[in-house]
Amino acid sequence: MSDLQFTTDLSKIDVLQVHDFLAHHAYWSPNIPLATVRQSMQNSLCFALLRGEKVVAFARVITDQATFAYLADVFVISAERGNGFGKQLIAHILAHPSLQGLRRWTLFTQDAHTLYEQFGFVTSPNPERFMSRSDFNGYPESTVRV
Repeated sequence: MSDLQFTTDLSKIDVLQVHDFLAHHAYWSPNIPLATVRQSMQNSLCFALLRGEKVVAFARVITDQATFAYLADVFVISAERGNGFGKQLIAHILAHPSLQGLRRWTLFTQDAHTLYEQFGFVTSPNPERFMSRSDFNGYPESTVRV
């Protein structure tokens, strides 16, 4: 891990690399526009594991830094999977000083339940209380501020 470093500094996280993964490799955000990724990163606490300038793993946290956090866009690039970087990234995020003492964390996953369970995440114990509103009609460029 000596050649790898964690950062939350947006100026060190290559938005083009993050966008490429999210738009072309992530099941949850196919064809997401670059402007949308850029705006989402600017309005979140972003975490990246870098090898030099290359993004190896990434996640962002949407939070008030007092009571609630939503973990989103978590990925490890294909060539680096199986090296424990996902676990390291989640552990690093959960240890971040700005995210201590939160009452609730949420996330959505289709295929990484066992990863998150290692960190205390469980399926909703009260699904009847959980509600969401979704618009899966794509990403309207006109609503994104750059």
